[in-house]
Amino acid sequence: MATSPTSHADSGGESTLTVVIAFVANALIAVAKSVAAVLTGSASMVAEATHSWADTGNEILLLVADRRARKVPDRAHPLGFGREAYIWSLFAALGLFAVGAGVSITHGIQELVNPAPASDFGVAYAVLGIAFVLEAISFRQAFKQLRGEAHDAHRDILAHALLTSDPTVRAVFAEDAAALIGLVIAFAGVLAHQLTGSPIPDAVGSIAVGVLLGVIALVLLDRNRRFLVGEPGTPELRGQAVAKLLSYPEVERVTYLRMEFLGPHQVYLVASVDLIGDYAESRVAHTLRDLENRITTETAAVRKAVLTLSTSEEPSLSV
Repeated sequence: MATSPTSHADSGGESTLTVVIAFVANALIAVAKSVAAVLTGSASMVAEATHSWADTGNEILLLVADRRARKVPDRAHPLGFGREAYIWSLFAALGLFAVGAGVSITHGIQELVNPAPASDFGVAYAVLGIAFVLEAISFRQAFKQLRGEAHDAHRDILAHALLTSDPTVRAVFAEDAAALIGLVIAFAGVLAHQLTGSPIPDAVGSIAVGVLLGVIALVLLDRNRRFLVGEPGTPELRGQAVAKLLSYPEVERVTYLRMEFLGPHQVYLVASVDLIGDYAESRVAHTLRDLENRITTETAAVRKAVLTLSTSEEPSLSV
């Protein structure tokens, strides 16, 4: 909870940069793969082109998610618009599943049923190589952002990719990782097609890419669903919140605490506290409001805090 007021704003700006880099890279890759797919007739290249077009569309949705989630709260929405990030990211995951996975698997099956020879394999290899470099650049940016956040949260990168409240960086990281693996699969399919003269390995490669995208999409769908339903704060975050409340001289005990994510790096905090000494009723209300204002001002992650009084019978929470 000891975060600076600017830390999450910086994270939001880095998330935007991560998505923009991914959008530019995927748009260039999609065009190149589409040309290669037409010239070669390779099923794997068709799957890869579809994958990249799906990713390009997804980046647009992720940019919308990032922009709308950072809208300033208003009277009708005092808790802000943070959950919009999960709604638009959910749409992006659905697009990846329907377009990326669905088209790739369907096309691969069609190639198995009605195989067609491919040609101009050199074009396919060149495009796959260029695509790998561009995807690696995009992946490096997402990896860099996640690595920094994972270090601050004391997690490994893969665990943080699943647990982070920022759906845009999670989506870019997952899609770019899938893209790099997909490129290796596509290369193997094209090479096997060239060496054997059979289009079957190429078609199998298209299906494999589709299955990979389907698995990634389902994971992203589940994570966004959890945050939309209401993802609670992690035990580490709860412990930091209790410690923060106990650091105030007015607070003797914390007996109840609920934290729920409102959006990327934004939480809603509800807690019951026992104040030191015997306060008059009017002074209690002012003290609680003052504590609420202080915790939201001093802790950038807390968008809204609501504090109530504990009863003497309630057990204390440990840090």
